[in-house]
Amino acid sequence: MLCASLLMVGMDLTVLHVAVPTISRELLPGGSELLWIVDSEALTVAAGLLTCGTLGDRFGRKRMLICGYVVFGLASVGAALSSAPGQLIASRAALGGGGAMIMASTPALIRAVFPDARERSVAVGLWTAANSAGVSVGPLLGGLLIEHFWWGSVFLVNVPIVVCAVVSAFLLVPESRNDRSHRWDAPGAAMSAVGLGAVVYAFQQLGEHDAAEPAVWGIGLTGAVLLVGFVVRQRRIPHPLLDVRQFSDHRFAVSALCILGCYGAYTALLFLLTQRFQLLDGYTPLGAGLTLVPLAFANACGAAVAPRFAARWGCRRGLSGGLLLCGLALASFTLWGAAGNHAALLAAGVGSGMVMALGSDAMLGAAKPERAGEAGAVQETSFSLGAGLGLALLGTVLSLGYRSDFARVPGASARQWDTARSSLGAASEVATRAGGRVGDGLRNAAAHAFDTGFAMATGSAAAVLALLSVLAWKGMRESDGRSGSE
Repeated sequence: MLCASLLMVGMDLTVLHVAVPTISRELLPGGSELLWIVDSEALTVAAGLLTCGTLGDRFGRKRMLICGYVVFGLASVGAALSSAPGQLIASRAALGGGGAMIMASTPALIRAVFPDARERSVAVGLWTAANSAGVSVGPLLGGLLIEHFWWGSVFLVNVPIVVCAVVSAFLLVPESRNDRSHRWDAPGAAMSAVGLGAVVYAFQQLGEHDAAEPAVWGIGLTGAVLLVGFVVRQRRIPHPLLDVRQFSDHRFAVSALCILGCYGAYTALLFLLTQRFQLLDGYTPLGAGLTLVPLAFANACGAAVAPRFAARWGCRRGLSGGLLLCGLALASFTLWGAAGNHAALLAAGVGSGMVMALGSDAMLGAAKPERAGEAGAVQETSFSLGAGLGLALLGTVLSLGYRSDFARVPGASARQWDTARSSLGAASEVATRAGGRVGDGLRNAAAHAFDTGFAMATGSAAAVLALLSVLAWKGMRESDGRSGSE
């Protein structure tokens, strides 16, 4: 039941990717509004996970899980019925709130139900596979629904799943909480949520060409100051919202960093490939989703086999090897492109699945049982923050490469050329309107520029993953002799 929950939340984070062109035509959002439609859910999840995890520890993780289902279901209906960009943005943010409740509760419940390290390792592997499969299958589900229904169906499909999940949670999930209750740190919760939200928002805006805006830098700096203040506060108060001393454990800190980097690269790759397949290669939404099925299957397989690999060869080799495999796959995309590169697609899926499963298990294994919700929240924050930062940072790199490599097109006006080089979607629309030689020239220039930016983005991600592989090899030495998958 917990795996089904994460499958649903994971699908919802990416199901909208293939619907972006349709939503752009029907709701006519502006550039910043479209950004918020895509990213508001992940932003809310990242900002709310820590708070939801600690509230679950205090008031009951089963109760938090069921509340998350209810919020998620109501927000899904609101998103499906949205008739304006603002309504869809608000509904997506509410989906993120419900998703944060669900995602913070499930790893804590797994930690409580499976105290044995080996059993917990298998459970975490299946749970991570479900989450990863949901993220990967989202574009396929979205494409299938858009082919036969209207774009709102990508949200409405959540409602029957939520109803079944609520009933199952009442019947199957045991309640657990931290019995040593103490006063909840509301100021710390506000500082962490606002700080994380501001930092992620600033990176997203930088990815949308606002690097010259002083306000964006001010928001990012304010968020960073709040996060530093949050850490200082947690070190000083007697009952912290987050026990920052957990990060003194190398397994916990290194695993969190590896998850953040690998998941950021994985989700950014998923989004970029979806857009390329539709806007350059002419795939339908369903066709783009089907093309990514091998990636979803490989990711789920990597997460499922990771516990067996770690039990025989050690978590250190599994985590470092998974990062290296994923990095090599991205380097392959850099050198040979995305078209027909099926081996790299499979390698990226297997490697990232192993990292997500082993990193998650290492973090939960390092946590004290009474702080399981908090550890789960930090773990899921690594996932969501990685997704937000990965899209923003790699999107910025791709955008810089795209704009700098967009060639002049004979016959195109200055306005057409300037609009086309702002984004791939804009280039596709301008080329369609222009038609003839000018349209073909704009399409060719956009395709070449996008491939250049894509190579820069995947190359940057490959370098980061290679560095993380070295860090995991050095930082996880002490874990090989421990029990279970550790």
